[in-house]
Amino acid sequence: MKIFKVILTILLILFAGITFLAKIQASDMITHPVGERSLPNATPADAGVDFENVQVTSSDGVVLDGWYIPSRNGALIIMQHGYKYHRGGFMDEIPMFASAGYGLLLSTVRAHENNLGEKITFGVEEMKDLDAWMQFALERPGIDIEKIGMLGDSMGGSMVIQYASSHDTIKAVVAHSAFSSLKDTIATSVTHYTGLPAFPFAPLIQFWAELELGIDTEAVDAKLWIGAISPRPVFIINSLDDEVISPESGDLLFAAAREPKHLWQEYGVGHAEFDEVYPEQYAQQVIGFFNNYFFPENL
Repeated sequence: MKIFKVILTILLILFAGITFLAKIQASDMITHPVGERSLPNATPADAGVDFENVQVTSSDGVVLDGWYIPSRNGALIIMQHGYKYHRGGFMDEIPMFASAGYGLLLSTVRAHENNLGEKITFGVEEMKDLDAWMQFALERPGIDIEKIGMLGDSMGGSMVIQYASSHDTIKAVVAHSAFSSLKDTIATSVTHYTGLPAFPFAPLIQFWAELELGIDTEAVDAKLWIGAISPRPVFIINSLDDEVISPESGDLLFAAAREPKHLWQEYGVGHAEFDEVYPEQYAQQVIGFFNNYFFPENL
C-alpha cells in the first residue's frame, strides 16, 4: 500500500510537471512580444526596386506597416509572411515579380514586426488585418481589380487560403508551405519549435493555447476553406520532408481543393525555401501561374 502511494505521488508530480511545462510552451508559441520579434534588415530598394512605406488600420484599430510597389501591368500580388517572421522574407521574390511588371503589396499582421498586439491567433483575428490590406489594394490607381492575387508563406499561406475562400476579389492564390490545419500539423510544429516530443506535449499545448486564446484550434483548418476558392485557381507548393509543419499538408490541401488546382512538391527543401533552393524554377512556376490566369492572351 505504501509503495502504491509512493508511485501515485511520483506520477502526480510527473503529470503536474508535464502539464506546467506544456502551459509555458503553449504561451510561448502563441505570444510574440515586441522585443523578441525579427525585423527586415533590407528593403526593396536594396534589390533595386522602388517602393513606398505604407500603413493601414484594421477594423479594430491595429495599425499595420507594409511595403507597396506600383504595378506596371495592372496586376497586384498581396504577399503575406509567416509565423513569427516578417515581410523581408520575400526579398528574393520582390525583384522577380517587379521585373515581370507585377505590383506588390507586402502585408504584415498583428503581433508581428512593430505592429500592435502580442497574441498570434493563426488567422482568427488576422483576417481583420488582411481585410485592411485588401481595401488598400482596391483603392490603388492603376490596378485591375480582376487581377489581384495572393501569395503566402507558411502560416501566411494558410491565411491567404482562408481569406480568398470568402473574398472573390482575390483571383488567384499561391500557398507556399502552408499548413493544412493546426490539428494536422501540431505534432510536427511542437517538436520543431519546442524540442519536446509530440506525445504527450502536443495535445496539452493545444489545450492550453485554446484556453489562453479563447479559440477552437480545430476550426483553423484550411482544408475546409480551400475548396471555396474554385473556380479561381490555387497553386500549392510544399516540401515532402518539411520539419516545421506536417509534410502531408500539401497532399491534404490538394485533395481538398477543387479545379483549377496545381501542386509542386519536392524532397530536400526546407520550410518555405523553394525560392532559395530552386530560384529559377520557382520564378518560372509562380510567375507562370499568375500569367496563365491573369494574361492568357499573352501565352
